[in-house]
Amino acid sequence: MSQRVSVLGLEKTSVFALFRRIDGWTFGALLTSLLIAVPILSVFVVALAPGITSSDDIWSHLVSTVLFHYISTTLTLMLGVGAGTLIIGTGTAWLVTMHRFPGQSIFEWALVLPLAVPAYVIAYVYTDLLEYAGPLQIALRGIFGWSSYGDYWFPEIRSLGGAIAMLTLVLYPYVYLLARAAFLEQSVSVLEASRVLGKTPWQSFTKVALPIARPAVVAGVSLVMMETLNDFGTVDYFAVATFTAGIYDVWLNMNSISGAAQLASVMLMFVIALIALERLSRHGRKFHHTGSKHATLPTVPLSHSKALLASLICLLPIILGFAIPAGILIDYSLAFYQVTLDSDYLLYTTNSLLLASTSAVLAVMIGLFLAYSIRLHGSPLLIGAARVASIGYAVPGAVLAIGVILPLSYFDNAVDSYMLETFGYSTGLILSGTIFAVIIGYLVRFLALSFGTLEASLGKVTINMDGASRTLGHGPASTLKRVHLPLIRTSILTAGILVFVDVMKELPMTMLLRPFNFETLATYVHQYASDELLEESALGALTIVGAGILPVIILSVAISRSRPGHRSSESS
Repeated sequence: MSQRVSVLGLEKTSVFALFRRIDGWTFGALLTSLLIAVPILSVFVVALAPGITSSDDIWSHLVSTVLFHYISTTLTLMLGVGAGTLIIGTGTAWLVTMHRFPGQSIFEWALVLPLAVPAYVIAYVYTDLLEYAGPLQIALRGIFGWSSYGDYWFPEIRSLGGAIAMLTLVLYPYVYLLARAAFLEQSVSVLEASRVLGKTPWQSFTKVALPIARPAVVAGVSLVMMETLNDFGTVDYFAVATFTAGIYDVWLNMNSISGAAQLASVMLMFVIALIALERLSRHGRKFHHTGSKHATLPTVPLSHSKALLASLICLLPIILGFAIPAGILIDYSLAFYQVTLDSDYLLYTTNSLLLASTSAVLAVMIGLFLAYSIRLHGSPLLIGAARVASIGYAVPGAVLAIGVILPLSYFDNAVDSYMLETFGYSTGLILSGTIFAVIIGYLVRFLALSFGTLEASLGKVTINMDGASRTLGHGPASTLKRVHLPLIRTSILTAGILVFVDVMKELPMTMLLRPFNFETLATYVHQYASDELLEESALGALTIVGAGILPVIILSVAISRSRPGHRSSESS
């Protein structure tokens, strides 16, 4: 009996000890993580129990008509874009990192520029350029005397192949950045050993460098596929039936949020499968650098013909993915700037800047709060909760839009019912269809950017700083303000810029959550381009591109300087 009491006493003591460890920081971080995770969880709830939102379950109709077409089209799109970005991103990263040829130092950062161009913008530009009534086909008909489309063959830009090409041109920098960072981190000793053993440069790349960089390359391709899943503007404009376009159609045109949630749950399975495949592809293997020699990488000078070919290989993605779209947008902007200014361009720009700035500030504040709470009390429960809260970046915007609107509409309906029964007054929609809903969606999707950046930055600050501050009588909040914030201010700015740029470009979630008659630059450009009025919205598209240029250049330069033994660090 006494043994049983002692066991119960131990259990009781351990439970109370657990609760005593949950202070304000831990409780706040757990609550914040739960609230951020609610939209993702609500998608599965409604998908499994569609009767919650509607008595009309159209799942069987979707299965018998469009579901498998959505699956096959989405898989083809993902595989095509993944293969294209893998070849371009890895190949150019190896060239600029390990070889010397004309323009190499410029290509190092210029290859990142297409990342500043949203996929839907480049789709509008190339459609305007390559369609039957576009300048290129008009010129071809004039040169060769063709009179109609039947006289010649020309690839159809508004097609699945066209969508693969457009997405590949703007998403390959994800693979390029991660592959380049991995190549820069590799030890010189390993590469030298490969050459001593008689391997050619190509064999050193395929047998040594690429296998070591494989985790980074796979991570880059996984990011590309997730961004492909999230794309709406391109596939909608090209009439390619993917899951994102299907969710939009079922929700708004079929008026079935339960059907949209069921499609979204299947789409989430794609995301989970991508993450799982990335983990399983390692087969338990670990990749280590066995040497400590991290001097400046010895770049190989190329012969004249090979140097010319390398320059051409690196130049083409920049021309196709950035120079041509930017040039056309600049030309249209100069020709139609007065028409654009006479419209509501300034209002749409203000809306975008307001949403992006507010979301960036809130995302940084919440990300910093979660990261610092983990630093103070890094319990497995808290770390796991923060990881769940930051998974939103891997979830497509259309899925998150459904996840945001479901709990908000439930809250609105509950408040409205209570007010009607108690006071006979209808409150209507309080949160749904408001700016608040849009910002919540942005926070759920882009919190991972700020949280990951700030957690990594805080991890570089020695824990002794915290101890010294506590010895001087400062509490956690004072230590954060006086010690950590000055040390990580650059990372705070970086996190804010990353969120700001992504919010400026975000289209699917904005279209689904925005209030009526509320336009951002992204929705404005999409609407005008869909109405074949790209010229009048070119300045808006150029503004979105301009907002993303500086951050991607800074990111590329930071990666170039990240290697131990970099010239700048050596000279200092």
